[in-house]
Amino acid sequence: MVDGESIFVTCYSGRHYADRPASFVWQGKKYEVKQVEKEWLEPGERYFVVKTKERERFKLCYHEPEDRWSVAELEVEQ
Repeated sequence: MVDGESIFVTCYSGRHYADRPASFVWQGKKYEVKQVEKEWLEPGERYFVVKTKERERFKLCYHEPEDRWSVAELEVEQ
């Protein structure tokens, strides 16, 4: 995960905040989420592996206690 970098996430919220990320801005670029490939919960954190419309893949994590997001770029699957 990349700490200290600014990331802004727009997400769909149903029963809880951050039910599903819809888009995010990272390193000055906006990414539209096309697909959530995987999601899971850990104590105080919500993880999402997403694929963007540009076919890039990222792991997003919402850290509930700090109310902040972090991001890691993943390899693109062929």
